[in-house]
Amino acid sequence: MPRPKIAFVASPVPIAQTALRELAAAHGDVPQPEADVIVALGGDGFMLQTLHATQELDAPVYGMNRGTVGFLMNEFQPDDLPARLDAAEEEVINPLSMTALTADGQMHQALAINEVSLLRAGPQAAKLRITVDGKLRMQELVCDGALVATPAGSTAYNYSAHGPILPIGSDVLALTAMAAFRPRRWRGALLPKRAVVRFDVIDPTKRPVMADADGTSVRNVVSAEISSEPTIRHRILFDPGHGLEERLIREQFA
Repeated sequence: MPRPKIAFVASPVPIAQTALRELAAAHGDVPQPEADVIVALGGDGFMLQTLHATQELDAPVYGMNRGTVGFLMNEFQPDDLPARLDAAEEEVINPLSMTALTADGQMHQALAINEVSLLRAGPQAAKLRITVDGKLRMQELVCDGALVATPAGSTAYNYSAHGPILPIGSDVLALTAMAAFRPRRWRGALLPKRAVVRFDVIDPTKRPVMADADGTSVRNVVSAEISSEPTIRHRILFDPGHGLEERLIREQFA
């Protein structure tokens, strides 16, 4: 079959830039709108940037790890790249949409592939009111913060905050608290993927809160609404037997 047209992108670190030059010389490097596949060279953070930057394109993204953890990446092996791309298996994930209102009345929107977090931005704990699908579920959560995570992001910040690992393909979101003080050690909740989660900040002047969606941060938040965005589909390629489902299972036995 014809060789795929590849667009290479790389993080600014030297090891990724070296790989970019070598792979582009060996396989060619077409503009992203003309590519059959986009190959991202870097770590998980760069992979998230690439997915966000190419979400309007139909081409899937195949990552090769030139970073540290590389949960969303494949092993870096420069040989036989066209054959690896041909054999790769595709995972499709939907991001979260965040709409945050700040104290000055401004609305901010952002997308998150991993999670949307609300975090205290001052010396005192945050106080959050939680509503799900228009129904008040928690009058007051006193905590360092809370997040909503997708299955793809459930092994990231969510897992570090003792949230559950969610199987890829499950129509579930994780709602997890960071350092919950009241209710003491609240364990969070599993919600349907279609759920709309709203956080209202109680006393935002005394207890300021920031919101973060995959690195896009908004300060002085008074409320934030989070929901899955089904109209955006991120296509990610993995080597056979090393897809997100296998990685999520493996992570639980590490």
